[in-house]
Amino acid sequence: MFSFNMFDHPMPRAFQNRFSTQYRCYSVSMLAGPNDRSDVEKGGKIIMPPSALDQLSRLNITYPMLFKLTNKNSDRMTHCGVLEFVADEGICYLPHWMMQNLLLEEGGLVQVESVNLMVATYSKFQPQSPDFLDITNPKAVLENALRNFACLTTGDVIAINYNEKIYELRVMETKPDKAVSIIECDMNVDFDAPLGYKEPERHPQHHEEPVEEDTDPSNYEMDLGFRAFTGSGNRLDGKLKGIEPSPAPIDPSDMKRGIPNYEYKIGRLTFMRNYRPQARRIDEDDPANNFIAFSGEGQSLRKKGRKP
Repeated sequence: MFSFNMFDHPMPRAFQNRFSTQYRCYSVSMLAGPNDRSDVEKGGKIIMPPSALDQLSRLNITYPMLFKLTNKNSDRMTHCGVLEFVADEGICYLPHWMMQNLLLEEGGLVQVESVNLMVATYSKFQPQSPDFLDITNPKAVLENALRNFACLTTGDVIAINYNEKIYELRVMETKPDKAVSIIECDMNVDFDAPLGYKEPERHPQHHEEPVEEDTDPSNYEMDLGFRAFTGSGNRLDGKLKGIEPSPAPIDPSDMKRGIPNYEYKIGRLTFMRNYRPQARRIDEDDPANNFIAFSGEGQSLRKKGRKP
């Protein structure tokens, strides 16, 4: 009797123009070859064997190719696109974050089925760490990272790489379905508060009660020690300036605070002086004070002769 174990040699099958098969999955780091395929870890696409491309080309499927991945042992599923068909037969390579969502280990079995998904119109993400708030423009960073994804599934925790650091975001909601295609779409993006984020505490400000100002002039201490602009000036030419008498001291009774000006009229300004200026006395004996402008005699360098 001939027996065939489909888990050891999985082959693609088509049921009513639908691709469905099982592969043993490995992370991209296990992919043999000289080329660095770290770019696969930055997106949501897988690498499948060439036989899958041959089978898909014979089916009347819708492009772009989208697939549903299911781990039957844990009843976990997600959706993805395909990047290349260069894997060994019976093997497919997945990003590490996708294997974590499916609870798959290296060499585990995964069911791969072709699907058609609706185009996304809205998605909501929750960063899994408050470090995501350190990014200056998170929407622009997420938009650039999602270019490497083909679809989103509600409940998945995707990983994006920015500035040599991995940020994980949980897909909280997608519209119009729980699994949507994000290829060439106009999608609105929203964010939930990061996991473990705590809003800064706001300390209540204590407002001091205003103290009523005492308007009684007798309760004020008059500090007359410093008087502005009361010093003497000097001339650049060395001449002495007319000595002005020092201003008369101010009597505290002359300064009354808190008493309104009942004679105030709109459009009229009243300036209060701190002292009463006294008349300036001029010393007549000082020749500098007897100076009269343009009163000298002119001299000529050449003497003119008299005419006969």
